[in-house]
Amino acid sequence: MRQPRVVVTGLGALTPLGLDVPSYWQGLAGGVSGADWITNFDASKFKTKFACELKGFDPRNHFDRKEARKLDPFCQYAMVSADEALKDSGLNLEQTDTNRVGVVMGSGIGGMNVFQQEVKNFVEGNGTPRFNPFFIPKMIIDLTSGNISIKHGLKGPNYSSVSACATSSNCIIDAYMLLKQGYADVMLAGGSEAAILEVGIGGFNGMKALSENNDNYKTASRPFDKTRDGFVMGEGGGCLILETYEHAMNRGATIYAELAGIGMTADAFHITAPSGEGAERSMTLALQDADLPLSSVDYINVHGTSTPVGDIAESNAIKNVFGEHAYKLNISSTKSMTGHLLGAAGAIEAIASILAMKHNVIPPTINHSVEDPDCDLNYTFNTAQEREVNVAISNTFGFGGHNATLLFKKIEA
Repeated sequence: MRQPRVVVTGLGALTPLGLDVPSYWQGLAGGVSGADWITNFDASKFKTKFACELKGFDPRNHFDRKEARKLDPFCQYAMVSADEALKDSGLNLEQTDTNRVGVVMGSGIGGMNVFQQEVKNFVEGNGTPRFNPFFIPKMIIDLTSGNISIKHGLKGPNYSSVSACATSSNCIIDAYMLLKQGYADVMLAGGSEAAILEVGIGGFNGMKALSENNDNYKTASRPFDKTRDGFVMGEGGGCLILETYEHAMNRGATIYAELAGIGMTADAFHITAPSGEGAERSMTLALQDADLPLSSVDYINVHGTSTPVGDIAESNAIKNVFGEHAYKLNISSTKSMTGHLLGAAGAIEAIASILAMKHNVIPPTINHSVEDPDCDLNYTFNTAQEREVNVAISNTFGFGGHNATLLFKKIEA
């Protein structure tokens, strides 16, 4: 049997550049930095005092007070982005077999906010074991998918995948495979993260992973720049509505793009440092899955975290896969604007890739000033570029050596 094609029919995004997809794209195309001083907590004693926080997000605009208290911010972000994606898709759930609508939403870390607060309460309570009854349901990652399912009555496959910063790309890949195998007609897929708090910033500071460029915080996320010194933390969520091409056509849906190929590999090398070899194989597998030649790819939204080692490894991987065509590609790291959303990065960057195809505009890699001879590709520095984009790749890589690649193409009848 021929497997069904998988298409994207809805998008939802909650990002440091805007609280919905239109404002997110406006920020990307305009080269806006989402970085600012941390307001979620007093960061004055931390090595890194800035991040890309959500701006103006108020859970009371989406949940009643009682419901909001039962949800960690990471779960709120997932649910809000899913709501937008569902609305955008035009899917009428009353006229849809919800037994065949599933959810795979993930998070790299999950409920850090509630975990930190409950441990703090325990310690300050002189060890008295009094824990909030919603501690565990607020903390565990799979409650993103569970709460979305409960809210909308979605009874298809429902779970969460976790692969650090590759999490939401792996969730999208899982949804793709479930649709291909006939387990569902429609899937909600993506991820969320809310790690801008003391243990999040402190933990990544301890690893020497974050930029400490407090004097230039607005431009500290500078992928492929010689002076880069680490990533900038972001927060938010992203969700895609995926469905079979036949199902989308039968209901007259507007189709953004086809998810035509996927790649997944492991570096089997180091818990935090990328080998580059795994990224090469992941991109190659996605091209093979889509049955497309190297020359068909126009744009790569790279993982590009602004770390000294990672940016070089990914650049070399692209050159090894694409050869001479690597220099004809447009490449950009939208993390230069959004910061690194960890487990949510893959979802919002998949959305950026799809919108680049829709608008035929490559979002830039901002904050570049000093050339790095080891990074010599076209990274679309500082200003968006117009270009016909028919095929786009989105790369995400996670601690543990996880690599995930999504390949999107403009829809063909």
